Amino acid sequence: MNVLDSKIPLGDIREKWNSYKAGQQLVNPANKRKLDIIVIGTGLAGASAAASLGEMGFNVKVFCIQDSPRRAHSIAAQGGINAAKNYPNDGDSIWRLFYDTVKGGDYRAREANVYRLAELSNNIIDQCVAQGVPFAREYSGMLANRSFGGAQVSRTFYARGQTGQQLLLGAYGALSKEVARGTVQMFTRREMMDIVIVDGRARGVIVRNLVTGALERYSAHAVVLASGGYGNVFFLSTNAMSSNGSAIWHAYKKGAFMANPCFTQIHPTCIPVHGDYQSKLTLMSESLRNDGRIWTPKDKDVAERLRKGLMKASDIAEEDRDYYLERRYPAFGNLVPRDVASRAAKERCDDGFGVNNTGRAVFLDFKEAIQRLGKHTVEARYGNLFEMYERIVDENPYDTPMMIYPAVHYTMGGLWVDYELQTTVKGLFAAGEANFSDHGANRLGASALMQGLSDGYFILPYTLQNYLADQIREPVVPVSDNAFVETEKEVQKRIDTLLNVNGKTTVDTIHKHLGNIMWEYVGMAREKQGLMKAVDMIRDLRAEFWHDVRVPRRDGMNNELEKALRVADFLEMGELIARDALMREESCGGHFRIEYQTADGEALRNDKDFSFVAAYEYKGNDNAPVLHKEELEFENVEVKQRNYK
Repeated sequence: MNVLDSKIPLGDIREKWNSYKAGQQLVNPANKRKLDIIVIGTGLAGASAAASLGEMGFNVKVFCIQDSPRRAHSIAAQGGINAAKNYPNDGDSIWRLFYDTVKGGDYRAREANVYRLAELSNNIIDQCVAQGVPFAREYSGMLANRSFGGAQVSRTFYARGQTGQQLLLGAYGALSKEVARGTVQMFTRREMMDIVIVDGRARGVIVRNLVTGALERYSAHAVVLASGGYGNVFFLSTNAMSSNGSAIWHAYKKGAFMANPCFTQIHPTCIPVHGDYQSKLTLMSESLRNDGRIWTPKDKDVAERLRKGLMKASDIAEEDRDYYLERRYPAFGNLVPRDVASRAAKERCDDGFGVNNTGRAVFLDFKEAIQRLGKHTVEARYGNLFEMYERIVDENPYDTPMMIYPAVHYTMGGLWVDYELQTTVKGLFAAGEANFSDHGANRLGASALMQGLSDGYFILPYTLQNYLADQIREPVVPVSDNAFVETEKEVQKRIDTLLNVNGKTTVDTIHKHLGNIMWEYVGMAREKQGLMKAVDMIRDLRAEFWHDVRVPRRDGMNNELEKALRVADFLEMGELIARDALMREESCGGHFRIEYQTADGEALRNDKDFSFVAAYEYKGNDNAPVLHKEELEFENVEVKQRNYK
């Protein structure tokens, strides 16, 4: 029997969300004051959810791993946010945004969720404009749009190169208002350690105070996880250092299914690795591909001279440059989706045409854009990104092309959720990057901000209220309940075990080793033997971690303990990612199996056998997880080979 119930409303896809809202159960204002909700995470999804639920009248406790929600990783999404406003009058529509998203995800997303996302996109822009988000505007005053990968229309709203930051400030303002009103309690510098389950429902959390080191218990009628993705399992990624997958991983170990964990995104527009000393990579916004042109030398000898510092990019004549994306994909050019652009860059570098001293980079050139638009216009659009690049690389991108290379960025996988964003654990919801919803096997650029805000502002206020409607007679479970006591003991035991290993190897050393395994065998290109090798290597590394890791003992703040707890989870998570990639014998989106590709090197799907969401049920550390399948049905979009040529 299939245990996955997606709860998709019946009827035409254009009416499903309206139908759901019309039939939802409500909670009257007096009863809302009796219901408590916990929100983990204060990025766009968490902050918007907490603000919206607080404004509705619920009692909200929101937990922030940083010292302020303004430091959430959402600020790193620089390029923009999609919406189907069709302001440029270039043929956009809700239907086209829906279609582009399903196609961009290589037909591995649930149609109903994607259509709802496209439908709500316009509301998000109106909401954010009302909050004062300073979107770029045309001379006439109309909100400006630019293009992004995977679309042939301009639908991306932006605030220079800092869109995520401005949207987060808007959500932070809404959240701060509710904190001042008293409907929301803010707990900063806390990290969720585990979910508390009572009678099969999520009823609270155990968190660790990162300043004092104390474990704390919090109870509620429902829990929302908006804690982001797990890209840091690869060690080097564009994620903030504190970004981790531990919250959703412990939810998985408490009964919430993990969906499509192998669907990780490699972003094509990142500053290349420069040495072994790095702890993270820097994202250069995909918006740069809107005006920048990507190229490598046509001649391998020229590329070699560039790598040795014997030539400069400006020395290479126009006819000796290979604008390979424009050559291979004339219909979309430099604006192909991220997975396509990333693999193309890797292929050029693997074939010996890469630049930089490592050979792991391609050029992103703005010479033509500056000539066409003028330096002032380019500076107005991307100035802060150019400045950031110059500070890191010490080269002026107005005068010489940027160098970029793909890096781990976003995880399309996450907790399995139904149409209501509820996991397989009753009362436990997941929003934003923490869930698997909406993006399939590849996320289109400028869609992360859209999903996070749609989940928080416009979906959870309805679906969570629907769940809580029959919980108004249920009292909050006291934190003295045995379920809280036992869960806290489990957390403390895990901490004590780590502190007592007293080995010789640092946490960072093991994390870096894990990242090397993941990048080498579970990265941009995967194959059966490599994935099998990765599973064995990760198991051996996990055994080494628990035998030889060194975590210093200290009272209060202990950054090494924080890292060790997260890396312990990454070591388990990495194996599940590899196992999922091994199971999925096809190529789709960000999951590229070398054995399954077309004659011209594109991803080759197997719709007959793998058109499903892979949802894994935890069965213990020593047992293989159980795979459940949510079959994907496409009634509105024709499933076919992606073509951006």
